[in-house]
Amino acid sequence: MRNNERVFLGVTAVIMVAVCCVLGLRMLYHNDENVSGPLTPVPETQIPKDTEQDPKPKPVEKVYVNVFFIGQNANKEEIYRAVNREYDKDIDGSKIKFAIEALIMGPTTYEKSKGVYSEIPSDTRIIAINESPDKVVINLNSAFENGGGTDSLYKRLNQLIKTAKRNTNKPVYLYIEGNKAEVIGGEGIMITQPLNENSLDG
Repeated sequence: MRNNERVFLGVTAVIMVAVCCVLGLRMLYHNDENVSGPLTPVPETQIPKDTEQDPKPKPVEKVYVNVFFIGQNANKEEIYRAVNREYDKDIDGSKIKFAIEALIMGPTTYEKSKGVYSEIPSDTRIIAINESPDKVVINLNSAFENGGGTDSLYKRLNQLIKTAKRNTNKPVYLYIEGNKAEVIGGEGIMITQPLNENSLDG
């Protein structure tokens, strides 16, 4: 081998060793600026929304309407007794409509077992309950005023009046078969409207 070839190979070997050393040092001592992404963990407050747990829904407060039936007090005297009916406006519609429907349906089996009853005839039906911004019209069939005598008529009317006034601040009018009620029943009970506590005073 010639001397100049030996020199060439020697120089080439030195260059290769130098290149390897430089590359090795760069791998060991890399520049942080070339690293992509954050170097610190993401704070918990920055967790993506889709991994967060939904907060527990707040319990919905129950709402009740009062419906008036007849019962007895501690002295065995008859009184008008308000019973509660759970009410949901999203399901049951307006409060007055729901309350009158509950009144016409009558007391539950449990309420009856506690001595609660209604003077409204069982065949009474609601023809319509129309609520406008300034009044409520309750239209019942004629069964509402049939039978029972004067005492029963007074009681059923008072049940209706008390239930209506407890569940709306609007004036309430009673219609029978589409006609505004002025005289109720064969006994001729006079009724003034809109309904209020004095409607049956004559």
